[in-house]
Amino acid sequence: MVGFKATDVPPTATVKFLGAGTAACIADLITFPLDTAKVRLQIQGERQGPMQAAASAQYRGVLGTILTMVRTEGPRSLYSGLVAGLQRQMSFASVRIGLYDSVKQFYTKGSEHAGIGSRLLAGSTTGALAVAVAQPTDVVKVRFQAQARAGAGRRYQSTVEAYKTIAREEGFRGLWKGTSPNVARNAIVNCAELVTYDLIKDTLLKAHLMTDDLPCHFTSAFGAGFCTTVIASPVDVVKTRYMNSALGQYSSAGHCALSMLQKEGPRAFYKGFMPSFLRLGSWNVVMFVTYEQLKRALMAARASREAPF
Repeated sequence: MVGFKATDVPPTATVKFLGAGTAACIADLITFPLDTAKVRLQIQGERQGPMQAAASAQYRGVLGTILTMVRTEGPRSLYSGLVAGLQRQMSFASVRIGLYDSVKQFYTKGSEHAGIGSRLLAGSTTGALAVAVAQPTDVVKVRFQAQARAGAGRRYQSTVEAYKTIAREEGFRGLWKGTSPNVARNAIVNCAELVTYDLIKDTLLKAHLMTDDLPCHFTSAFGAGFCTTVIASPVDVVKTRYMNSALGQYSSAGHCALSMLQKEGPRAFYKGFMPSFLRLGSWNVVMFVTYEQLKRALMAARASREAPF
């Protein structure tokens, strides 16, 4: 990320890689209920038309969804799929966020002045690489968040069982279901999230509106979260629906999107927008602030070791 002074000890690729994964896990622990509410709202009404879906909606709004889940399934339901979620973040965020600076420098051939094109290319690259690494964890996370904890209709009882059941019933490809929309989503999300954060922070520092500290990181992260939600929501809804669908329900991600448009109308692509924004906004704030502090702490520790006196 931008903002380091020449006197700073530059963070190594390992520091960025581990720092990003750790910060993302902390952000997930704090914001996971919002993500679960988002998934429930996104899949609601997928087998009905817009009129029937509106009339029979089980979940209404972010708070309503969370309260309904707590009342009908218990508080633990809000963290259904957390294990897979943390597995996903440790492998996923480490690649897409931790390697962003390194890939950006590769595209700019080491230059400190990266243009918007280089930033977008770096964000797309690390976003796609992250999906290639972490797709099975994302599939299991979504399946767990979508299923109700109560009743006999639960598809999976544990994370390990989910991986085994999907592989056995749907084949190895089942664990990679929705890879195409997920690659598209995460290329978009990564560009919107990292590039927007980078640009906002760069602008604030160059205009001397803020210094490279907590308020600057908070402002940049909040702006990145809002921009990302607006841009990525349609792809995110399709990804969630397709990953959670029964075998044969949709022939492709495109078929899923077309079915949504025909049955529920264009507004279906922004289902769960408010929890998406609350989640992405808060997730970005927690993750980027934690990530920046972790990098600085590790850099300071390294500097003190190299110059103890």
